Amino acid sequence: MPQAPVVIGVDSSTQSTKALFVDAQSGRVLATGRAPHRVDGADGARESDPEQWWRALGEAVAAGLEEAGVAASAVAGIAVAGQQHGLVVLDRAGRPLRPALLWNDTRSAPQAAALTEALGGPGAWTARTGSVPVAAVTAAKWRWLYENEPAHASAAAAIRLPHDFLTERLAGTAATDPGDASGTGWYSTATGAYDPELLGLLGLDASLLPTVAATGATRVGSLTAGAADALGLPAGIAVAAGTGDNMAAAVGLGLGGAGLLDHPVLSLGTSGTVFAATRTRPGSPALSGFAATDGTFLPLACTLNCTLAVDKVAALLGLGRDDAEPGGEAVLLPYLDGERTPDLPTAAGLLTGLRHSTTGPQLLGAAYEGAVFTALSALDDLLRACGLTDAEAAARPLRLIGGGARGRTWIETVRRLSGRPLIVPRATELVALGAAALAAAAVTGADPVATAAAWGTGEGAALEPVARDTAAWERIGAVLDRAAPMLG
Repeated sequence: MPQAPVVIGVDSSTQSTKALFVDAQSGRVLATGRAPHRVDGADGARESDPEQWWRALGEAVAAGLEEAGVAASAVAGIAVAGQQHGLVVLDRAGRPLRPALLWNDTRSAPQAAALTEALGGPGAWTARTGSVPVAAVTAAKWRWLYENEPAHASAAAAIRLPHDFLTERLAGTAATDPGDASGTGWYSTATGAYDPELLGLLGLDASLLPTVAATGATRVGSLTAGAADALGLPAGIAVAAGTGDNMAAAVGLGLGGAGLLDHPVLSLGTSGTVFAATRTRPGSPALSGFAATDGTFLPLACTLNCTLAVDKVAALLGLGRDDAEPGGEAVLLPYLDGERTPDLPTAAGLLTGLRHSTTGPQLLGAAYEGAVFTALSALDDLLRACGLTDAEAAARPLRLIGGGARGRTWIETVRRLSGRPLIVPRATELVALGAAALAAAAVTGADPVATAAAWGTGEGAALEPVARDTAAWERIGAVLDRAAPMLG
């Protein structure tokens, strides 16, 4: 019996590259190759060399091919999902002029504030891009580069997002998709194109930017001979436009126009992220009003401090991740790297409410509570942005994904503070699975969301709601209200 075609879904994240080899017909994961990334920087700086992403992709593909036990000739397509917002500046040869400024580099916070004011305030930005600039947004990073490293800015022959950089290396084509483009700050979700006025405000020439493909499933080219040699894959296979990591996770969950709409997701990873796919164009300054990669929208709120911040507290206390207990009177806001939602880029962590009776496990529990509170506090805004009534919103289960969704204490804390029913999908690599569905769609022409839904990648355990811990919720909220001016 002839073998079904194999597609590769790539998740190029902040910390690593994962390459999933997936049976395009059944969605069965045949193998996963991995390779780490290095992140450098201190005092708000977070940078990575884009060339290491390309090397990591080669290593991950090679490891996946060996594990899968399939011939390279069986691979029919590839798509890359990448960390959002990062600024990659290239020379005329397509080589990085400097390390990429990553999404969690907070040095561009002053530029974000200046851009917001220059256009007329948050409402003006929301009307055009769906989002208000924060330090993470690529436009703010470009202005930081323009002001602090003018030689690099003037030498730039191309500007790319991380997934664009890798897609171009694969296909030789400068292309992006509406989803990842909507996180730049120079793409309008109102018009579905780059915004000339915003480009003028930024001092950015449109010729430096990639073409925006119709969707992330659009075939933007074929694997070049050079890329094929580097990766050990057949030349000429389909290369999809790909998308940003959050947009790919939505595809992997079967969320979008051909699947579930207005169903919220909480991703617990390096960052904590709440999002949903919807047909309603979001208009809340409290959210990032992104486009989804399939033509719908993806309102999203992102926090900087999630699993890594809680792990840091556990390490300081000498405790394991699941040694936590509810925080009692203690409140710990784990803003160890500043914060994005709420927009407090220069904030540090805050601990209050200590008693003689406070225990180490309670302090760790307070760190969990602070991180979960920060992520969940944006949930109501998210559901309103989808146009749901309170009753409709309450009926929507919260899907829990990311590395934290495999942790008992994370799940228990989300259940207790949200009081909502949860679904924990069985699949663990939803970003890469979403990218694989985009690759399959580039090969077959099928809808990627429908493809992922047929694979069942978003299915999993359903957990009934528990009584909401309103006392903990109100205690944390009161501390944040009082401390916000000091956290500034």
